Amino acid sequence: MAFSERVSRLKSSLIREILAAAQRPEVMSFAGGLPAEAMLPKVEWADMPLAMGQYGMSEGEPALREALAAEARALGVPCEASQVLVVSGSQQTLDLAAKLYIDKGTEIMLEAPTYLAALQIFQLFGADCLTVPLEADGPNLNELRARLEKHHPAFIYLIPTFQNPSAVRYSEAKRDAVAALLDEFGVTLIEDEPYRELTFDGGSATPIVSRLKKASWIYTGTVSKTLLPGLRVGYLIASPDLFPHLLRLKQSADLHTNRVGQWQALQWIGSEKFRDHLSELRDFYRVRRDAFQLALETHFCDLAEWNVPQGGLFFWLTLKQPLDTRTLLNEALAQDVAFMPGEPFFSEPDNNPGHLRLNFSHIDPARLDEGLKRLAGVVRQAQAAQAA
Repeated sequence: MAFSERVSRLKSSLIREILAAAQRPEVMSFAGGLPAEAMLPKVEWADMPLAMGQYGMSEGEPALREALAAEARALGVPCEASQVLVVSGSQQTLDLAAKLYIDKGTEIMLEAPTYLAALQIFQLFGADCLTVPLEADGPNLNELRARLEKHHPAFIYLIPTFQNPSAVRYSEAKRDAVAALLDEFGVTLIEDEPYRELTFDGGSATPIVSRLKKASWIYTGTVSKTLLPGLRVGYLIASPDLFPHLLRLKQSADLHTNRVGQWQALQWIGSEKFRDHLSELRDFYRVRRDAFQLALETHFCDLAEWNVPQGGLFFWLTLKQPLDTRTLLNEALAQDVAFMPGEPFFSEPDNNPGHLRLNFSHIDPARLDEGLKRLAGVVRQAQAAQAA
């Protein structure tokens, strides 16, 4: 059977495979980035107009685009509703950007580590992935400049606010410096911010796109982490030179994002009830973050190092005695524990052993301690075998 050449680069999603294996009710899962079901808001559908069942505009519902533009402007993003494209989850933004920019061998730039699904999409289209190491407050600026001086990437993809998987939040100084470098070298920025609203310390920082003076940009977000992931509603906002191309790619992909989900999102975005919901969400996840931190100190303090996340949904652990954490999966699942190995978050996984991404939002607090205790036991057993 003759498939496209691209299919040879298609990789299965390790996180999806792990989540499938973790469906057994006895499994204690730290694997996925799932919101807590207890915090999924109750929604009403009775007032939805019948017309929402009809075909719609490729750009998205006009009122929703206006609401999203107003929210973005409040963050400092310079935009009008005409620059907003409602997408089928922010994941679609990455697919559209890949179609817009990537041919086989196209150089792009990413953080190391980076969002696993973004890496999969970009590699599927044949990208040559250049990486910049992350520090506690953002990318290593010397490394970033050195790569930009040597290469000419089609774009750079960044997650500057509670990055997935590392939970890093860029400092103000790093945001300014990154923007200045992208302007200097004329590199398009794709800025992905699905976790911006999930801040636990009240801190905030304006997006990098708001600091650009010359470079083209795409800013993308979603309601999946703050409202309902099942709606599959996200958005992108693009500089005027990019928007028409992204719109045509959207039209060719799926005509438009589902109007039913858009209508529901519009009932919340910018409303008082949404602000109240976000406040409750932050409080809820802060408590879960703190409980997770205490359990990690009990079971992992001799095994790993980590920074306490100030937002988002993940802890990122670095083992003091590195090993390929993918080799721990089978034994962990045998112990009824699921987690996400760190290696797949790097473009060269075999060269980056010794990290674990652990989700704290979804695990039942009553099972948290036992789950981390078992996972720590799996790590200790593997390290002892490695040392033998």
